[in-house]
Amino acid sequence: MDTYVQVDPTQQLDAYKAVKKIPLEEYFTSGHRTCQGCESALVMKMMAKAAGPRTIVLGSTGCMYVANTTYYSTSWVLPWMHTQLGSSGSAALGASAAFKALMRKGKMKKEPINVIAFCGDGGGADMGVGAISATLTHPDYNCLILMYDNESYANTDIQLSGSTPWGANTTFSTPGRVRRIMHRRWKKNMAGMMAAGHPTCRYVATVCMSYGLAAMNSIRKALAIGGPTFIHSLDPCPKGWDYDPYISHELGELAVNTGIWPLYEVEDGVLKLTGRTQQIAAKKVPRQPVRDYLLKQGRFAHFTNDDIDYFQNKVDEMWEKWLVPGVIPFRTELDADAAPSS
Repeated sequence: MDTYVQVDPTQQLDAYKAVKKIPLEEYFTSGHRTCQGCESALVMKMMAKAAGPRTIVLGSTGCMYVANTTYYSTSWVLPWMHTQLGSSGSAALGASAAFKALMRKGKMKKEPINVIAFCGDGGGADMGVGAISATLTHPDYNCLILMYDNESYANTDIQLSGSTPWGANTTFSTPGRVRRIMHRRWKKNMAGMMAAGHPTCRYVATVCMSYGLAAMNSIRKALAIGGPTFIHSLDPCPKGWDYDPYISHELGELAVNTGIWPLYEVEDGVLKLTGRTQQIAAKKVPRQPVRDYLLKQGRFAHFTNDDIDYFQNKVDEMWEKWLVPGVIPFRTELDADAAPSS
């Protein structure tokens, strides 16, 4: 970090070495109204547990706002505030600045307080990307922005977002007789954008709560490292993805094991593939075919074999031709010259 940047101390949050080391205390508890099998609710539960009691949570409009608060009640044990859709970056920066000012003026005890702002993919990767980007350029404010990605605007009836996978059936991309594939955009690479575009941001990571211990340790690292940080979490959604809620955990694992969702972290400018993704990259374990993942979800039920092959080819291209799979979608000039023309 540059010596001229004055960063306030953070909490000392060491990594959990094993599941049995995770504390029993809950800071996101019963009473919420999420769907059965909701992985985003698990993200909130594990995020709060990883952060601990001296934490404030700022939740922008989305599934995790609507489902976690009812009139006069909430499942949050931590202090919590609702913020506007698309404002997670602004809320994180504003809260961090407010605590800094109050402590400087002696109006509250001087101590490290975790500031976490969460948003969905619609509120983060689409509407809120500018505010998140602006926050990550302020290295003197400690806060974490966590984007829980269920790959649609699930709160308002499953409309497609910039994170919706190619070809998926949503209420805005329903397959028809004339055109079967209505959604033709590839998923937005949000974590890669944040890591590449913000050189003073000390920590960016991708996680999936199917690998819960690793995800919690990423959250603890993001909160302890200092400055604004960003985590992108992939969250299987039974309603939006159209599957039996029983297999939420399995689908998270499949997203990683098929190579569709690479796990990595960028810490102080150093990129590291993590967990199962690192094992796949080192060829210690094989990537599973994307068919295993796609055919378990009703949103891909209209896919033909050609569609599955196209999806597989795009994932293969990421692993075989990208400079870094899942992170940097470039090739060197030498590689591009050697590749056959399309």
